Amino acid sequence: MLADAAPLPQQEHAEAPDPRQLLDAPAVIARIARVSKRPRYTLLLLNLIARAADAKGSAGPYVWQDGRRIGIRDWLADAMLPLAQRDHRRVALVEKVRADLARRGALPSDERLAEQAIDREVRTRVLQSGRCSVSRSVSDLVRAGLVRRWYQGYRVDHHNRGAQREAVYTIPAEVRRALGHSV
Repeated sequence: MLADAAPLPQQEHAEAPDPRQLLDAPAVIARIARVSKRPRYTLLLLNLIARAADAKGSAGPYVWQDGRRIGIRDWLADAMLPLAQRDHRRVALVEKVRADLARRGALPSDERLAEQAIDREVRTRVLQSGRCSVSRSVSDLVRAGLVRRWYQGYRVDHHNRGAQREAVYTIPAEVRRALGHSV
């Protein structure tokens, strides 16, 4: 089943897949499995991007949630946050945050307020890490030819790649079809 998958492009900006090759869900999974160290996470991320995409398959640079405009990477990292809740490293992070806050004298003496402060700081750190995970997984999706990534915003072509740019992810129609999304 997975052996029938279309071959992967070798460059970061993948060329359009051969339209004669059928792209189905197993082929999408096979492509992801060949390029990603975290294929399950990457597949979940692809599905979230597809759900956030407009009729043309583009998601970003912002997503509306609860009446607020959120950058697509932040939205994806937040959506994937429940996966980090199960991570055994989270327990260690909670203890590290508790110790850091206590060392800085920023840990409230009230137990309830202390837990809230710890939860806020843990969430901030996990979201920062999540943004990096999203970027790595999107890079895997680009290498697999399943997503095209481009940037919108101030100084797009500037050598300083972090110059107030926001990512936009575009999923080609054949990939959206393979995922079961209407095109």
